[in-house]
Amino acid sequence: MDAGKLFRLDGRVALITGASSGLGERFAETAAANGAAVVLVARRKERLEALKAKIEKAGGRALVAPADVTDRKAMVAAFDAAEKAFGTVDLLVANAGIARVTKIVDMTESGWREVLDTNLDAVLFWSREAAKRMIAARKPGAIITISSIAGFTVAYGLSSYHVAKAAVVQVTKALALEVARKGIRVNTIAPGYIVTEINRDYLGSKDGQALQGSIPLGRFGAPSDLDGAFLLLASDAGRLMTGSTIIVDGGLMLMVGG
Repeated sequence: MDAGKLFRLDGRVALITGASSGLGERFAETAAANGAAVVLVARRKERLEALKAKIEKAGGRALVAPADVTDRKAMVAAFDAAEKAFGTVDLLVANAGIARVTKIVDMTESGWREVLDTNLDAVLFWSREAAKRMIAARKPGAIITISSIAGFTVAYGLSSYHVAKAAVVQVTKALALEVARKGIRVNTIAPGYIVTEINRDYLGSKDGQALQGSIPLGRFGAPSDLDGAFLLLASDAGRLMTGSTIIVDGGLMLMVGG
């Protein structure tokens, strides 16, 4: 088979959470560039509108569906809008996430829940909604969650983030097992340090440069470095993969015993 065609997403309907910036923005652009109709979900509507215009200018199809991923009613509305515009979502990318730096002994219950609600609960419920709708439509598809190498390590003051990302790996495996016979594949990408607008200042600092020196490949990643893993899991190229975790970290896990 032509390798170029193997990774194509023609005819697919992709919904991407956290699409207003960073990795989510890149996933949306990559999906659209490879033939998928994309549904852009995030809180910042103006960012989504700008991305939609960019995708359409490049010849793609996009729909803006503003939503807070912790809002279940907004979640249902986003899927309904996607179906009305393009048909059943058969590619979900559960990407939205946040991090808060707080030691466990100083953490409030609301602070803990904020991170878990966004990074874990939203991943579960958006993935479940996508799976239920694919099953109802008798349509095979793919769900991609975004975990992190943080799911396999710990760092000072980031307990809620590490716990959530570790749980995402297990949620991915559990859902993959349950829906496999329905033709739905569920996998996760675990990035290392990827430079985005959120972390650019820190990664460019003296501490960041010291961290970069510990990465075997000698550099931080760019959002485009996830294109290969994303297209593998989203397309028929990964048709026998489910419950898998793909680590994309420049080899950093090799240095921390992963």
